[in-house]
Amino acid sequence: MRRWKTAAVVMLAVTVMAACSGQRPVETSQAEAPPAATGPTRGGRLVYGLSADGNGFNPITDQFAVQSYSMTTPIIEPLVSVDANGDWRPYLAESLTPNDAYDEWAIKVRPNISFSDGTPLTGEVVKANLEAQKASPLTAAVLAPVTAVELTDPMTVTVKLRQPWVAFPYQLSLQVGMIIPPASLADLKEASRTPVGTGPFLFKEYVPDNRMVVTRNPKYWREGLPYLDEVEFRILPDSQTRAQTLEAGGVDAVGTNRDEDVVKFGDMKDAYTVHRAQGMSVSEYVYLLNTAAPPLDDVRVRRALAHALDRDTIIKTLRGGLTEPADGPWSKDSKWYVDGGYPDYDLAKATALVQEVEADKGPIRFEAISTTDPNTMQLVELCQDMWRKAGIDVTIRQADQADLINRALTGDYGATVWTAFSAADPDGEYNALHQAFARPIGQISLNPTRLKDKQLSDALDAGRVTPDEAVRKQAYATVQQRLRDQMPILFIDHLNTGAVIAKTKVRGIGEHTLPDGEKGRPLTGAPIPYHPFAQIWVSE
Repeated sequence: MRRWKTAAVVMLAVTVMAACSGQRPVETSQAEAPPAATGPTRGGRLVYGLSADGNGFNPITDQFAVQSYSMTTPIIEPLVSVDANGDWRPYLAESLTPNDAYDEWAIKVRPNISFSDGTPLTGEVVKANLEAQKASPLTAAVLAPVTAVELTDPMTVTVKLRQPWVAFPYQLSLQVGMIIPPASLADLKEASRTPVGTGPFLFKEYVPDNRMVVTRNPKYWREGLPYLDEVEFRILPDSQTRAQTLEAGGVDAVGTNRDEDVVKFGDMKDAYTVHRAQGMSVSEYVYLLNTAAPPLDDVRVRRALAHALDRDTIIKTLRGGLTEPADGPWSKDSKWYVDGGYPDYDLAKATALVQEVEADKGPIRFEAISTTDPNTMQLVELCQDMWRKAGIDVTIRQADQADLINRALTGDYGATVWTAFSAADPDGEYNALHQAFARPIGQISLNPTRLKDKQLSDALDAGRVTPDEAVRKQAYATVQQRLRDQMPILFIDHLNTGAVIAKTKVRGIGEHTLPDGEKGRPLTGAPIPYHPFAQIWVSE
C-alpha cells in the first residue's frame, strides 16, 4: 500500500491537478439525460472509471484525495454532509448544537445505526474516532482547536474548542468526520486494506492500481438504499484512456476535467450525460508563489507576474472557452465574492515593475514547477512565454505529483501550479492562508506560500469565530482584498470543467437526498469531482 512521505503532504495532496490539453473545442451546451420511463429500480452493476488509485481506505491514517472519497464513502460515512445550498446538515449525527459562544459543539448520534460488522454506532464510538483523528499526525492540524472530546450521554459527545469555531461542522463532512468501528480503530493497518463502516456498500475486493469492488449492504440503515447491487471502481489514470474506455463500453461513467471530454460527450445527448461542478464546488487553478525566498519575496515581482498573464488567452487557448477568469478564491456567483483590485493584464505595467526591481536587485529569475503531464506543461510553457515578454526569466522543472507537493510544502520552489478553494465554506481555506501555518523554508508548511500578513490572518480569524453572516462576509471580503494586494497566489480560472460523464442508463448522479430529506450537494471535490453512490441506479 503506497504512502506519502509526510503527513502534511498527505493533507494537501488533493489540491494538485493537471491542466487540459489537446485539440481545443468551442463551448457547447451540456447534455441532459432523456426522461426516465420509471422511477429508481433496484439491482444492476456500475463500472466507474477513476483517475487514480487511493492510498488506503482508513480515514485516520491514509491520505484521502478525490478518488479516495469515491471509493471509501460508499462504505464509511461521515457525521455531517453538505446540502445543495452549501449548508452543513447532520448525517450520522442526528444533530450538532453549539453553545452560545460556539466554543463547544454537542454531537448527538442517530439511533439504531450499526456498522456492517454488527457493532452499534454510539457516542462512545464517535468519541474514540474523534480522539484518534486528533492524535493522528495526518489530521491533527485540522483539529488543532479541539481541546477535549467528552461523552455527555450514551449517544452524545461534546467537542470543546480553544476558541469559537462557527464552521466546525463542515470539517466533520470530510475525512476527520468519517466514522469507523472499534475493531478498525484497534487495527489501523487492517482498516487501511479492508474498510468497514455504516455505509450502503460492503467491501468485496481491491487490486492495487487496478480496481476496487463494493457490494450492496443488505442491512443499511437508510431504508430502500442502495439501489445498485455492486460498484466496480476501475483505475484509469490517463484521461484520454478513460474517455476511450467509456466510449468503447468498458466503463459506465468516468470523472474528468478535460474540456474536450465535456464538449464531445455533451454533444452526444442520446448516449451520455455530463454533470459539471458548480458554485463553491468549483476549484480555482492557480500558481502558488513562494513569498519566503527571492525574487518572489518582493511583492512587485508577484504583481508583475500577474500583470503579465493574459488569462483570457489562456482560457481561449487551453480551456476551449469553457471557464471564467479567476481573481480570487471564490467565483462571482458566490455570496462571499467581492469585486475589484486584482491586477489586470497589462504588459506595460508588468515591464515597468520588472525594470524597477532590476534597477534595485538585478535580473529576475526563478523556477516554476510543473507535473510531467503534457497538459500541465502546455499551460506552464504558455505562462513562461508571457512572463518572458515582461523581462522575467523563468525556467521549468518537471516533477511527479508527489514530488511537486513535497517541494511546495517544504518551500523548495519558486512558483508551482496548484488547484484549491473548493471548500463549501470559506473557513475551509483557513490553514492554507493563515500566517500561523506558515513555516520557514525546509519545514512542512500547511500555508505553502508562507505569506505572513496580519490583516489577512485577522480576517480569517474573524470569519471563523462569529456566527453573524454580515460580519463573516466583511471578513472574507478583506481576505480577498489582501490576497489581491499581496499576491501570494496567481489566479488563472475557475475550473468548472471538472465533471462526471455517464451513459444515459446511469441515473441519479448529483440527485441524492440527505437523511432528513434535503437535497445534497451534487458534486464535491476538485479537480475531478465525486458524489454519493447510494441513490444511483441503472435503467436498461
